Amino acid sequence: MVLKRLMRPAVLAALILFGAAGAPAQRSATPNALAGIEHGQWQLRSVDGTMRKLCIANPAMLIQIVHGNTQCEHFVMENSQRSATIRYTCPSHGHGRTTISVDTPRVINLETQGVANGAPFSERFEGRRIGACS
Repeated sequence: MVLKRLMRPAVLAALILFGAAGAPAQRSATPNALAGIEHGQWQLRSVDGTMRKLCIANPAMLIQIVHGNTQCEHFVMENSQRSATIRYTCPSHGHGRTTISVDTPRVINLETQGVANGAPFSERFEGRRIGACS
């Protein structure tokens, strides 16, 4: 009985330390950092210099940029005003993990990696808003 009573604080401490009792991942919640991103025409520059232009009407589209419009389930792992990390799973299409850091409402950094249709991917982008969508 005494041993059981002594184990409770130790188990609770372990759960907090390793995250099981901490803030759980949020299923399909919209990360706070996305609210700080301006809508409009964006240019994404990858580490290798490749450019990509996007019309961002909804910043949530940045979460699964490689998987596009595929139906995926999102789990918010980190959620602050300036940064968000989201893990997502797209049945029969793969999975990914994306981290978005908002420097200003017009400048972001995006890192994404995972598997899309059986092939691994890992990309890093700097995004800049360049104007209104045409």
